[in-house]
Amino acid sequence: MSAKLMDEDKTIIKITFISNFINHHQIPFCDELFSRLGEAFAFIEAQPMESERKNMGWGQDGSKLSYVHRLYEDEKGCLKLIDEADVLILGWTGLEKDTTAMQRIIARLDSGKPVIRVSERIYREGRWKMISPRGLKAKYDEHIKYRNKPVYMLCAGAYVSGDYKLIGAYPGKMFKWGYFPPFRKYETSEISDMLYKDGEQLRLCFAARLIKLKHPELAVKTAEYLRGNDVDFHMDIIGDGPLFSEISAMIKEKNLEDRVTLSGFMKPDEVRDIMEKSHVFLFASNYLEGWGAVVNEAMNSACAVVASSEAGSVPYLIRNGENGLTFDGCDERELKKKLDMIIHGKQGGELLRRLQRAAYETVADEWNGSAAARKLLDFCSKLAANEKYIPPGNGPMSVAHIIKAPGFIRALQEDNHLE
Repeated sequence: MSAKLMDEDKTIIKITFISNFINHHQIPFCDELFSRLGEAFAFIEAQPMESERKNMGWGQDGSKLSYVHRLYEDEKGCLKLIDEADVLILGWTGLEKDTTAMQRIIARLDSGKPVIRVSERIYREGRWKMISPRGLKAKYDEHIKYRNKPVYMLCAGAYVSGDYKLIGAYPGKMFKWGYFPPFRKYETSEISDMLYKDGEQLRLCFAARLIKLKHPELAVKTAEYLRGNDVDFHMDIIGDGPLFSEISAMIKEKNLEDRVTLSGFMKPDEVRDIMEKSHVFLFASNYLEGWGAVVNEAMNSACAVVASSEAGSVPYLIRNGENGLTFDGCDERELKKKLDMIIHGKQGGELLRRLQRAAYETVADEWNGSAAARKLLDFCSKLAANEKYIPPGNGPMSVAHIIKAPGFIRALQEDNHLE
C-alpha cells in the first residue's frame, strides 16, 4: 500500500501546513501526516524559534524532519509548496502583510482553493474588543470575507468558536482542534500500577510557568487544604517564572516544605516522568490560557485532572465527573469542593481510579496526534473529491459548538468596561 493517501480516482492529495515554527505539540500530528502522505505533505516554518522557547524544551532540529521547510531559507521552494497544495493548513505565521509570502497566502485564500485555518482565541482578553471599528476592519480582511469560500476553521480551544461567531466568520465550518503532545502508550498492567491504591500516599502535581494567569498559588492552597483534612499526600510544583520566589515563600510560610517539592524548570520528558508517578494533576489557568497542553500530557499519564474550566483545552478534553473534574473560574472554594470528592473515604478512592483510567483512555482513543491526523485526512479527502463531510461525534474534527466563555464577564470588569 502506498504511503500516500489517494482517493478513489487515485489522485494524490498534497497538503502543506504553514505556521510560525514546528514544536513538540505539533510533531506527532505532522509525523502521522507524513507517514501517510510521504512527500505530498510539507510543513513550512515561517520564522526561527525564539531561544527562550528552545531553552524551555520546545525545539527540535527541523533538519531531522524531512518534511520541514524553512521560508526564511528557501522562500522560492516554500511559495511553490503553498501554490501547489490541494489543501493549505494555515496557522499563525507572524508574517507581515506586505511580505511576499503573506501576499501569496492571501492570494491562496482568495483563490477558492481549500484552506484550513488553525486558531486560538482572537478575543482572549475580552470580547468587548470586537466593537473597535479598526479591529473589525482587520477581522473582515482576515476572516469574515471568506465566510462563503472553502475556508474552514480548526478551533484550538473551546471558546474559539464563540469568538468567530461573534463576528460572523466561518458559519457551519468550525471544528474542534487542539495541540497534540507526544503520546505515551502504556500496557494495561502499567496503567493498573499507576492508579491510586487505598491507603497509599496521594501524589499530586502542578506544572506550569509560574505566572499570574496559571494561578500557582492555588497549588499551595490545595496543599494547605489537604493537610488540614489529614490527607497523607505529597505535591510536586514544577516550573519557573516571576512568581517563583513568591511561591517558595508561601510554601515556607505555611510550613509545607515536607509536603511540597518546588522543582523549578524541567524539560518536558522530565515533567512527564513525574506525572506518571502522580495520581492527581492540578490545572488552574484562567481564560488567558489558549489551550494548555499539560492537560493532554497529564491525562495521557493517567492523572485525574482537576482543572479550571476557563482554559481552552478543558471543555474539549474533560467531561466533568467522567474523566476528570472541573471547577468554574479559578475559585478556591469550587476547587476544594472537587478535591473533597476524591479525598474522603473509600468512595473517593474508587472515583479517583475511575477518573485516572478514563483520562488515559480519552487521550489514547481520541485526543492524540495520530487520531487527529486520520480525521483531518478524511476531511481533506472529502474536500478534494468535493464530497460531503460527516464529522465524528467527539474529538478532533467534530463540530465546534458555541460554549459560553466563563472569563468573559471578568475580562470586561478587569478592563473597566463593565461596572
